[in-house]
Amino acid sequence: MMHEAHDALAGVDLNLVLALDALLAERHVTRAAGRLGITQSAASHALARLRDLFGDPLLVRGPRGAMIPTPRAEALGPQVHRVLVELAGVLRGEGFDPATARRVFRIGAGDYAEVVLLPKLIERVSRLAPGIELWVHPFGEHGDAELAAGTLDVVLAPPRGGARGAGGYEKVLFGERFTCILRADHPLAGGRLTLPRYCAAAHVLVAPRGTPGSLVDTALAEQGRSRRIALAVPHFLVVPYIVAGSDLVATLASRVAALFTETLGLVSMPPPVELPGFQIALAWHERNHHDAAHRWLRDQLLAVAGEVR
Repeated sequence: MMHEAHDALAGVDLNLVLALDALLAERHVTRAAGRLGITQSAASHALARLRDLFGDPLLVRGPRGAMIPTPRAEALGPQVHRVLVELAGVLRGEGFDPATARRVFRIGAGDYAEVVLLPKLIERVSRLAPGIELWVHPFGEHGDAELAAGTLDVVLAPPRGGARGAGGYEKVLFGERFTCILRADHPLAGGRLTLPRYCAAAHVLVAPRGTPGSLVDTALAEQGRSRRIALAVPHFLVVPYIVAGSDLVATLASRVAALFTETLGLVSMPPPVELPGFQIALAWHERNHHDAAHRWLRDQLLAVAGEVR
């Protein structure tokens, strides 16, 4: 089909399409010339060329100098104008209407971003763009390779700053801190969670890569302390349920902890050791930076992040 379009347009001066639109709209050579910013002679010459191109007079003399379109011209008018409007939209970078769009966006995200952002995001997208599908995928190291290859449209992950890959963009969405959770009738739930009591307790650790160590363990080690890990799991969403049915203590992102404390009857307490927080950023690649559809997706994520903040 593309070759057919090229063949049909080969040798055609596309300025004639603009001239045809103006002539059919004005039905007057002089007024069409003024609309096009050309001389009357040039407009008359364009009309002659259009007549040769279509094999039809297109406009014929009527009463009092008016020009009357032929049936062929009547049929061509709306089609030509629509093509020019669509082309103008393409050149302006338009063409994405969320209310009618049907497409898939692929988002790279881990458990934390999924539980904190996706419920609000899908509610917003379903309301504004019912034809949009969101597919969430895991990603490799920071997601830079997937963004550059186009297999992911955006990634939700901790920011990398200057370490972000070539062509990468990112915007910090919000910050997060940590909270300790334990079941309401846990032996430690009735008093203050001191550092010695915290270290003596049995803990559940989220270890995505299956290796020891965490921000908590590093902070404890700096004070010459350690804790006992009774259970390590790769995903954090199961942790509140484990805590609800055991004597284990978990140290989780505060927004996640807040989601489960009421529904599972858990108690939340501040950690007895100072812990660095973390941030979540929205990352994308320059290949999608100016695309209207991708800009819309990023705007929705920014709006949802504003609600989370």
